Amino acid sequence: MYDNINIAIIGYSGHSLVILDAASEAGIIVTSYCEKDEKSFNPFNLKYLGDESSEHFDWNIVSSFILGVGDNQIRKKLAALITSEGKQLTTIAHPSARISSMAKIGLGNFFAMNCVISAFARIGNNCILNTACVIEHECHIFDHVHIGPGAILTGNVTVGESSFIGANAVVKQGVKIGENTVVGAGSVVLQNIPSNEVWAGNPARKIK
Repeated sequence: MYDNINIAIIGYSGHSLVILDAASEAGIIVTSYCEKDEKSFNPFNLKYLGDESSEHFDWNIVSSFILGVGDNQIRKKLAALITSEGKQLTTIAHPSARISSMAKIGLGNFFAMNCVISAFARIGNNCILNTACVIEHECHIFDHVHIGPGAILTGNVTVGESSFIGANAVVKQGVKIGENTVVGAGSVVLQNIPSNEVWAGNPARKIK
């Protein structure tokens, strides 16, 4: 799948380091990175390509990109930029991630260590499924979603585009969460949540 593809990562700090570690564990070779400025801390010995947003950036030197940015809105913009340049988005899955063969998986996703994607779950494009999260049967995760470490989505949960589910949150079976919505860490979600809201608590309630 990854043979003879020149892969670069956009972003080289924080979240991107976790992705690069997973890629290394999976035997995927990432050759370079893009940032506004060259990094002095370069633990994976990557080549600096420059700023992908610069008008002088040479898109011809890379075949595929990994998005190493945690912010949903920034990732969404970067994904649109990359695809507009005719380049691929690469999915990275840590070897310990358990992804059902019956799940439907999009492009450019990151499946972190020990995450679980169960049967007939649907994962869109450009999503982060973080460490030890559980996406149970028939859940539908739309594009650009970030599921935090240890979060549990019980069966048939829907999460709309660009939403964020915080670490260790639990979402009850059948709940629908709208677009651009934030669920705080440790929350217990027992009811549907509209788009463009922030919910937190046990049970979760609207706070913004």
